[in-house]
Amino acid sequence: MSSNASSLLLRKQLAELNKHPVEGFSAGLVDDSNIYEWQIMIVGPPDTQYEGGLFYATLTFTSEYPVKPPKMKFTTEMWHPNVYKNGDVCISILHEGEDIYGYEKASERWSPVHTVESILVSVISMLSSPNDESPANIDAAREWRTEKDVFNKKVQRIVRKSQDA
Repeated sequence: MSSNASSLLLRKQLAELNKHPVEGFSAGLVDDSNIYEWQIMIVGPPDTQYEGGLFYATLTFTSEYPVKPPKMKFTTEMWHPNVYKNGDVCISILHEGEDIYGYEKASERWSPVHTVESILVSVISMLSSPNDESPANIDAAREWRTEKDVFNKKVQRIVRKSQDA
């Protein structure tokens, strides 16, 4: 796909999200001159440890989108088994190609039919239901499994911190 075609597709998806907002997140450009860098705000999902939090992230696309997935990175502090300590999101929907380790089915991985909306809905689902089988943050996954009270206290702290930002 040409960079012009990926740019047009991203502009169309942004216009659609502005016209028909989806509950749980908002999206816009970091800089109006760059369609490939998006600012995301995710509201912590109800009935989860993240409820009430306002979590910011960036989605960075290449000119090969939608053939290649974007990268997502939380810029707000995040404590989650599927988020690296530097904020990078590790979720099947953002992984392209075959999983040589066999953790993910092909149907769970990146496909050009995915949109910004489907990515963010998946990330919100990830917040609600972490996958601790193949964690990006081993410490968070260990706490999630064996020290839920310690995990919950850390998440409550980052939720409060996110509300003050």
